[in-house]
Amino acid sequence: MSIINAEVGSSDYPSKAGMPRGGFAKRTFDVVAASTMLVFALPAMFFIALIMFSTDRGPIFFGHERIGHNGRRFRCLKFRSMVVNSQEALRRHLELFPQARAEWEATQKLRNDPRITPLGRFLRVTSLDELPQLINVIRGDMSLVGPRPIVQDEVVRYADEITHYAAVRPGITGLWQVSGRSDVDYDQRVQLDTLYVRQWSFAGDLLILIKTVKVVLLRTGSR
Repeated sequence: MSIINAEVGSSDYPSKAGMPRGGFAKRTFDVVAASTMLVFALPAMFFIALIMFSTDRGPIFFGHERIGHNGRRFRCLKFRSMVVNSQEALRRHLELFPQARAEWEATQKLRNDPRITPLGRFLRVTSLDELPQLINVIRGDMSLVGPRPIVQDEVVRYADEITHYAAVRPGITGLWQVSGRSDVDYDQRVQLDTLYVRQWSFAGDLLILIKTVKVVLLRTGSR
């Protein structure tokens, strides 16, 4: 089954290894491509930082701890899209609205998230908030293509399939992102991540990158 056209129906980390699945060729492509993208993205990143600084004096970047290859933890970088006291804002919202709490427990996301700033909403819809992750790719924390990086609380959702997730570097984009993103439930996301790892190919990565352009332009599955 092609990982690009796949349709999904209704632990412990692996032992330490050297290169994640995909090997040297995938890593070389990541470094060259991400470095080139970062050079072209720098003017846009500077402009975003300038607007953020002039409208909201909080931190420009946000580094959230995620689980990477072989369970190694790293700081996943983004432009800050939430209010500074985001955890408290989320806690109050979930206490006041049981339906939102149920949505959060099911997907770890909210369609109407009270934490997101007006600029942050635009950055998320356009995926511009993820531009700093090119730095994560260059540093070796992430790949351009792979499973979306997860937090510790999400590990249990992968059950035995966490070994597949941890066999690769998490990606800025991936099979889940081009297959519906927020429109896909979490069980399907796990299946898509597992399918990606099992059927990995360099050509598959290139196709996902091409498809990502369409998804971003059409804002498919974005929130």
